Amino acid sequence: MPTVGSFPTSRHDIAGVSIAEIAQQFSTPTFVYDSAVIVERIEDLKSFDVIRYAQKACSNIAILDLARRNGVVVDAVSAGEIHRALRAGYQGGTNADGTHEIVYTADIFDQDALDLAVEHDIHVNCGSPDMIDQLGAVKRGAEITLRLNPGFGHGHSQKTNTGGQQSKHGIWYEQIEDCKQRAANHGITITGLHMHIGSGTDLEHLAQVCGAMEQAVREVGNTITTISAGGGLPVPYNSDQSYVDLDKYFTLWDQSRKKLEAELGNSIKLEIEPGRYLSAESGNLVTEIRAVKKMGENIFYLVDAGFNNLARPIMYGSYHPISVVAADDSPREDVEVVVGGPLCESGDIFTQEEGGFVSKRSLPQANVGEYLVLECAGAYGSVMGSNYNSKPLAAEVMIVDGLAHLIRERQSYDDLMRGERLLDT
Repeated sequence: MPTVGSFPTSRHDIAGVSIAEIAQQFSTPTFVYDSAVIVERIEDLKSFDVIRYAQKACSNIAILDLARRNGVVVDAVSAGEIHRALRAGYQGGTNADGTHEIVYTADIFDQDALDLAVEHDIHVNCGSPDMIDQLGAVKRGAEITLRLNPGFGHGHSQKTNTGGQQSKHGIWYEQIEDCKQRAANHGITITGLHMHIGSGTDLEHLAQVCGAMEQAVREVGNTITTISAGGGLPVPYNSDQSYVDLDKYFTLWDQSRKKLEAELGNSIKLEIEPGRYLSAESGNLVTEIRAVKKMGENIFYLVDAGFNNLARPIMYGSYHPISVVAADDSPREDVEVVVGGPLCESGDIFTQEEGGFVSKRSLPQANVGEYLVLECAGAYGSVMGSNYNSKPLAAEVMIVDGLAHLIRERQSYDDLMRGERLLDT
C-alpha cells in the first residue's frame, strides 16, 4: 500500500523533467501525466482477479493503452468511451478466461450506445430495468451484469454519492426479482453483479456493501460468475487524508466471494473498478502566473488555467496541492494567497471550499511569468474540460522513462468553432 508523502509548495520537475522546459515546449495550460505513477497504482490492486479502469476519470487513449498493456480492462459509460476503448486496442466479446475487455456501464442506453453494444458484442452492466428490455429486443440470449443500488451510499460530496434513494444510479435492490423476470423473457442470463456506492469508500461502509452484495447474489442465484467491488478508492489530496488499507479492503471482498462460492458451488471472479485511484496522482496541471493582484487584504495569483480546465474546486470545493515553480533559486518567503483563473466568473478560484467559500493557501512569493502547478489533477481534470469563455482545451503530455510525449494537441481556434455555421441570408 502506498504511503502518504508531503506536498511541497515549491518544485522544479515532474518525473525528472523540467517543468519550465515542459511549459516552453508545449505552452500552458497543459496536463502532464507521470506514467510510472499509473503503473504503480495498477500494481497496488493486483490481488483482485480483474482490474477494470473507470475511464471517465481520465480517458485519453494513450492512458487507456498504458492500462491495457499493464493487464487492465476497461469500463465505458457512453458510446464515446466505447469508441475510445476500441481505438486504444480493447476488443468486444468475451476472452477465453471469461473476462470482458470492455463493459458498458450506464443507467440508460442512447441509440448509439445500444447499436455499438450489439455491433461489437459489448457486455452491458445495466443500471435500469428498462435497459434489460431494450437490449433483449435487439439481442436475445445476451449475458449481462446488474448495477445495484443497495439503498445506501457514501461520498466525499453529496454530488459523488451514488447510492441511496437520492441517487439516480443503479437498480434499486428490491427490484432484483423484476429484473430476473425481464431477463428470462429475453433469454438473457445475469452473470454479474456490480455495486458502487460513491467515492471515498471506507472500511465501515465497505462491510455494509459486502453484506448487501452477498444477499443480492443469493437472490440472483448460481448464474453469477463475477462480482464487482466498484470503485471509489480514495487518494490523499492533502496531508490530512489517507489511502484505504488495501489489504483489508481486498480481504473483506475476498471473504464474501469465498462464502458465495461455497454456497453456490461455482467459482466467482472478483473485480475492482478504480478510476481516480489509477490516474489522480499521476496528473499535474501546469499553468503560468499572468498577474499578481492585491485586493484589499487578499493577494491573488491569477493563472492561465481556469475551471474550464479543472472543475473539481468549483464543483465540489475540492482541495488540490499547489506548488510554485520559481525562475531562480533565490530565497522566497511564503505568503497567504488566493489562486484563481482567467474566466469571467467570480467562482473561478482554485483555492475554495465546498459552497464557494474562498480560502487562502500559503505559497512562496511568485512573479508574473513564473509557473504554478495544480497537482493530483489526473482524475476528473481534462475529461471535464470545457470551452467556456471560448477557451481552447488544454494540451496533454505523458512522461515515460524521462521523456515528455504529447498525447493530445492543444485545441486550435479553428477546432473551437468547428461545426458552427453562419446563417445564409
